[in-house]
Formats: sequence, structure tokens, C-alpha cells
Amino acid sequence: MTFSRVTVLEPGHPRSARRPSHPAAMRYAINMDVLQLDISGRPQAWIAAREAALLYACDTIAWTLGRALHVLRGGVQRATGVQSRIEVHPIIAVRGAVPSRAWRLVPALSNPKLFVRDRGVCAYCGDAFHFDELTREHIVPVSRGGTDSWMNCITACRSCNGRKGNRMPEEAHMSLLYLPYVPSLHEDMILRGRRIVADQMDFLLASVPRSSRLRT
Repeated sequence: MTFSRVTVLEPGHPRSARRPSHPAAMRYAINMDVLQLDISGRPQAWIAAREAALLYACDTIAWTLGRALHVLRGGVQRATGVQSRIEVHPIIAVRGAVPSRAWRLVPALSNPKLFVRDRGVCAYCGDAFHFDELTREHIVPVSRGGTDSWMNCITACRSCNGRKGNRMPEEAHMSLLYLPYVPSLHEDMILRGRRIVADQMDFLLASVPRSSRLRT
């Protein structure tokens, strides 16, 4: 089944209070990702709206949540004269086995996700910076046996990172203002998402630990 035209519905998102008609607004809406879950409700991936439409067309969707973001329209059926259409929701659960092994994996570490986890705040001076001015700081330097892991990495501005150098924080007389932690998989989906609508954020935050910095 081929879908060529996209119409945007009214999602519960502050940037989409009404149906956009400008081409730029249309491109923004279709570029918003869909949160894919397994049938038990565990996050699997962020996928494009057109990828989600294929899952609808193949009848692999078990259930959905949230107000529809898009309507994808296809060809007209000769027998009925009705144009095929698929409403794509912001959260979809697909049928199939629950990938329990993947659920136990530690989320992959990346600079963008690290900076979002730490809210763009330097762990040493406490100032907030643009991501371009931040670095991945190893509390225990790699050259001294430290690991490149969530529990040994913290966000630091370039100035503080340079001042600490190849020393332990206590050696540099620099105290951590907050501690590192490993994000849960629900939190990892927030860290990975580029454009998260309200329905998706509410669903993910409901399972994020209260200790998460994303709740502050």
C-alpha cells in the first residue's frame, strides 16, 4: 500500500494548537517521530510516521495511545470509491514477543544524551551552557583506569574540564555539584527523542524514577 499525502491532525502539543497549512509546518509535523512500544508497553524505538504507517497497513498494531498526529492517504478503491487512509498516533504498540533481554541492557552513552541528562549544567561550576560549549568529563580519568560509562561521566564546560585535566576531582580541589546515574530505558527514550509531543512525554515520565533530573 502506498501513501503519498499527509494531513496533520490537532495533537495536544503547544506548537500545534491548530492545523497548520504552511508547508514548513507540514514538514515539521511529518518529521515528528512516533514512539514504538512492544505489546506490553515497553519502549522499543522512535520511528518515522511513514514507518509507523507501514505497521498499520500490515495490521501489526496491537493498540495506540494519544491523539492522532497525522493522516496518511492512499489510493481510491475501485469497488467503493473510498480513499484509503491511516491515522498515525504518537504512541503505538506492536504485536510480537516481548524482548526481555533488550529491556535489561544499559542505554548507550552519547554526548547529546549525557548533556540532556545533566540539563546542560556543568557539574563543577554549576553554570548552564549551550551543548557546543560542553564536554564529556570522566570523573576518574581514562588514563588512570576510569571507564567510559554513565557512572563515570559527567557534563562539564570546556574551562572546568581543562582545569581539572588528568586529575581526580579531589586532587584538583573541584567538587561535584551533582552525581552521575544510569538512565532508565524510559528516560533514555526521552534523552533520544528530538521532538516529543505531550502524549509521548506524559507516557514516558510516568515510568521515570522520581530521582531523575528530567523531573526537575
